[in-house]
Amino acid sequence: MARMVAVTMARVMLVILAVLAGAPFARAADAPVRIVALGDSLTAGYGLPAQAAFPVRLEAALRGKGLAVEVANAGVSGDTTSGGLERLDWSVPEGTDAVILELGANDALRGVEPAVTRASLDTILHRLAERRIAVLLAGMRAPPNMGADYVGSFDAIFPQLAAAHDVVFYPFFLDGVAADRALNQGDGLHPTSQGVDLIVTHILPKAEELVARVKARRAP
Repeated sequence: MARMVAVTMARVMLVILAVLAGAPFARAADAPVRIVALGDSLTAGYGLPAQAAFPVRLEAALRGKGLAVEVANAGVSGDTTSGGLERLDWSVPEGTDAVILELGANDALRGVEPAVTRASLDTILHRLAERRIAVLLAGMRAPPNMGADYVGSFDAIFPQLAAAHDVVFYPFFLDGVAADRALNQGDGLHPTSQGVDLIVTHILPKAEELVARVKARRAP
């Protein structure tokens, strides 16, 4: 009888130890996916209440899909790709699982040489890859008045880098919103809250794909 009790207790202890050993993995798998939206005024929410900014609205949409996420707003109005590169380390802190990279609009508006924009984005993507951070690259398009050569060179940057780095890619961040007066503020450049909601609706499947990549990496 004593031996049976001892064997039973030993088995119970083994089960407890196994559960405890697996607990960190379970906690890691179930932890919210921490996303940083690294961008310019389109991410920051220029001219909008804080709760109407893209990161806030995207987090709500993802949570509405049943996904445990936290989306931090690392948008800086007026920022270029070079500026994003300079602040990358402090804008994307340790513990970040994924980044939505939305930069380039100000490069195009200022006529920055496309090679400079490409180099900055390429370096950002390399550094995030080294940190094993999943990325959703949001593409941007140059204004037509920049000329055909500039537009062609600039617009090609994003799909080419997305393919080279094998990141989730959304071709045009302002798809369905750009040039629509009803969805933009008075400056014609920054979306209204309705415009932001449309951006979120369009980009949501790609954001879900981003979260899925993070979860796949967490799997034991």
